[in-house]
Amino acid sequence: MQLITQQKSLDAFCDDLAQCPFIAVDTEFMREKTYWPILCLIQAAGTADDGTDIEGMIDPLADGLDLAPFHALMADADIVKVFHAARQDVEIFYNLTQKVPAPLFDTQVAAMACGFGDQIGYEPLMRELLGAQIDKGSRFTDWSRRPLTDAQLSYALSDVTHLRAAYPKLVEKLEKDERDHWVREEMEALLDPHLYFIEPEAAWKRMKLRNIRPKELGPLVKLAEWREREAQTRNVPRSRILKDDGIYEVARLRPVSREDLSKARSIPKGFERSDTGAAILAAIAEGKAAAMESLPTIERNERKAPPPADVMDLLRVLLKTQCESYGVAPKLIATASDLEAIARISPKQIEEDRLPKMPALQGWRHDVFGQHALALKQGQLALRLHKGRVQIMPYSD
Repeated sequence: MQLITQQKSLDAFCDDLAQCPFIAVDTEFMREKTYWPILCLIQAAGTADDGTDIEGMIDPLADGLDLAPFHALMADADIVKVFHAARQDVEIFYNLTQKVPAPLFDTQVAAMACGFGDQIGYEPLMRELLGAQIDKGSRFTDWSRRPLTDAQLSYALSDVTHLRAAYPKLVEKLEKDERDHWVREEMEALLDPHLYFIEPEAAWKRMKLRNIRPKELGPLVKLAEWREREAQTRNVPRSRILKDDGIYEVARLRPVSREDLSKARSIPKGFERSDTGAAILAAIAEGKAAAMESLPTIERNERKAPPPADVMDLLRVLLKTQCESYGVAPKLIATASDLEAIARISPKQIEEDRLPKMPALQGWRHDVFGQHALALKQGQLALRLHKGRVQIMPYSD
């Protein structure tokens, strides 16, 4: 097993990988005590055009090792980067380089499009595709501790060698079923940099705002912004700065003095006398002074009437029927909130093409489900039971 700790070896390894049309990539990292993930290991595997298998592991913690050659591979538009459940791995590379690795291929998304179920894990997918039995014993070890054991390295390398074998099989099935464009659409969405870095000003989007009152919105937005900036600057988890419960409570109380702040149950005793306490009060004051038009518009879901139960039932049956017909995971097509939104669409909205923007009504999802859901809403589609199975058909009086 090749563990690369020297620059010369890394340069040669990356030169070899540059000859591969695709590279299977995985990382091991730690982030329990930090805001930014600590990259502990990079695994990569590919097959050159001449059929030579190339595989190895890079130790990012090795003294003096410059990862620039590997980052160049991640940015090479001629090499597909293959990940499983790519978000966290891509986040690491984005935070290191401010670039999203591209082009991307996420085997978890591809597996959902191939009918392997909702968000299938790495081990069960490799078992299904390759018959591989994976030893999970090293999965939750401390990857920052050196030296790494042979068991750790063997486990880590198998992640990418299995991915290397699985990728062509998934591509073949997607092309055979004419669904490769489905996955391309999904991969385009994964290239959005906003998925991998939270601007402090947008940190409020992580909070649940269902029961927030208008007068609490400004303080909550500014508290979330302050906390995100502090966590990023100090490189500690958000909860080390202030837990979510603390933000909700302080936004509700809207304290104006240290004494007021001390009454918050979610604030540790004495916290109000610290510099952090003063920063919290300043954020509250800024939020209270903010003009409502400068704050985000919060859709008040709780004020909406519940969607018609019978319409929801029909949409669920339609979704299930279409997903079984196409052999695709329902969660890849539409979420429960998507179905609720579609159930609320009025006939007039459909006639005037004033439809809410949601994935279920766009792209390949529209072809598989969205167009049929709208036809059902308009009374143009019927569901019937035929030989024990639900069928969809044009409705006729």
